Amino acid sequence: MANECQNSPRKSMAALMITALGVVYGDIGTSPLYTLKECFHGPHAIAVSHDNVMGVLSLIFWSLTVVITIKYVSFVTKADNHGEGGTFALLALIHNAMRKKMSSPRFFKIVPYLALCSAAMVYSDGIITPTISVLSAVEGLSIVSSAATKLVVPITCGILVLLFLLQKYGTARIGGIFGPVMLLWFAALAASGLYNIISNPAVAYAINPYYALAYFKANHLHGIIILGAVVLCVTGGESLYVDLGHFSRVPIKRGWLFVAYPALLLNYLGQGAVILKNSEAAYNPFYHALPPPLLIPMLLLATMATVIASQAVISGVYSLTQQAVHLGFLPRMRLVHTSPTAKGQIYLPTINALLMVACIGLALIFQNSSSLAAAYGLAVIGAMTITSILYFSVVYLAWNWPLWKAAPLLALFLLFDLPFLSVNLIKVIDGGWLPMLAAVILITVMTTWKKGRAYLRERFVQMSMPLTAFLTSLRQVNTNRSPGIGVFMTMNQNLTPMPLARSIALIHTVPETIIILTIATVEVPYVPKEERVRLNMSDKDVGLYRMTVTYGYMQRPDMEEISECSRKTAMHLPLYDSTFYLGHETILASAEEPVMRPWRRALFIFLSNNAWNASTFFNIPSSRVVEIGTHLPV
Repeated sequence: MANECQNSPRKSMAALMITALGVVYGDIGTSPLYTLKECFHGPHAIAVSHDNVMGVLSLIFWSLTVVITIKYVSFVTKADNHGEGGTFALLALIHNAMRKKMSSPRFFKIVPYLALCSAAMVYSDGIITPTISVLSAVEGLSIVSSAATKLVVPITCGILVLLFLLQKYGTARIGGIFGPVMLLWFAALAASGLYNIISNPAVAYAINPYYALAYFKANHLHGIIILGAVVLCVTGGESLYVDLGHFSRVPIKRGWLFVAYPALLLNYLGQGAVILKNSEAAYNPFYHALPPPLLIPMLLLATMATVIASQAVISGVYSLTQQAVHLGFLPRMRLVHTSPTAKGQIYLPTINALLMVACIGLALIFQNSSSLAAAYGLAVIGAMTITSILYFSVVYLAWNWPLWKAAPLLALFLLFDLPFLSVNLIKVIDGGWLPMLAAVILITVMTTWKKGRAYLRERFVQMSMPLTAFLTSLRQVNTNRSPGIGVFMTMNQNLTPMPLARSIALIHTVPETIIILTIATVEVPYVPKEERVRLNMSDKDVGLYRMTVTYGYMQRPDMEEISECSRKTAMHLPLYDSTFYLGHETILASAEEPVMRPWRRALFIFLSNNAWNASTFFNIPSSRVVEIGTHLPV
């Protein structure tokens, strides 16, 4: 019995580690499909020679070791915000630290903009990863038969369409097979690598940094440019941090050190041995490293692995969008929970449709994985470089590390990040323009929405009556009171909600019981239910109550849950016995001097008019909603 109790935690950790393989390491696990191929057969390929192959293998080894093992696994994953990782988790930690400090260096004022850039790069990754991963897997058909080359793009588009059509069903049902499939994939990578290393064991010496230094000495500028292809070996590094909340640091760390890391190293070394043996294999060393009878099975397994990798990235984009909406960077949009038990299982139809169109468009435009490699590299290293800077901000501001301790760590990270970034910036014409264009569009949308909503809040403050003045008038003036409970939602509890003021002006009556409700999103991922609802004020003489509801940025507000939680307060909010008075703002172009440029104003109006309505977003029964319109010039 004692042995069973001792083995249980080990079994649980092993299960978590295997599951993490399917979610966290899908992206980086499929990078062997194209990394060495781009180094020796891409648009900026170098000549196949013993020294060049050993040098590139050495660069790959040290990139995986420093960027993934040291930077992400050993350091960055420690910077969690109540268990959650990712760009907005870092931003929240920095914001909290800056609020506590009376002053901070000017440099840190640009942190929010860096976070938006990083988020935009993650969105770019979400567009490029499914396309390049599926393309690179299906390109194995050209090894089987040259006549099948024409089928690569159509089959890729078919797989992408099927992938995005299945998103609405969620991954809860099939997620259980992701881990075992990826475990089989990593086992196949390791076996393939070992099979080829045996024929040339000397490739193992590539872990010596001497070969990397000798490579740069021999190839000069061209040797530096190849870093734009080497960086592909660390694609998916951000996933280790973004998916921190789905698991925990321990299974992610063990999954990397015991499974993914050794399997990837063995496979890269094995591909290097194949290229040294046959320079023609550089065209597609991953598939040339396989015995002919295993080519078709590996092609099928690679396709499954790339679909899983794509699924993980798509889910990450959904999660990032949910955070952006709750933090006020994007308008409300339809969100569907695909699992009643798994809180991370969400589906956003709008984002899904945009991603599908973008991915199919990329497949049709670029036609092959090599053409997409430049765009992919810039998106990956752009996000990684910003993460290094944000992590430095956290350790310096939030953890109070002295500069002498924090700066060397940042220098080590940037020693790899900046050369990778610089080389990929050179490839703007080759495809690097894609993530840059996506970043510009996304940052423009986010900043426009944030600025527009901030202006509307100012307008509401100017137009609204102080709540104290409203209470005074309610006591002094004989106002008609209709029976029942009226709920008025507002962002500022010190002001009279616009629907409440306008209901008096239009219908000359107010409900007998008034609840002024504020739903606030705080910079922590989750707020427990027992802390959900707080009654701030109650004035029984006039029947007015002020209530605050708090959610984390990873949670979706739900009025049924709020109603249930309110039972523990002095004022229960009965969902089906209350009337919700919601404001419906119609944004109009201002005839006066506009606060935004015409194009930005037009964008904000478009976003506002297409935002998901509040009643559906907050899960308020439509039969209990009364909307009161307001025209707001911008």
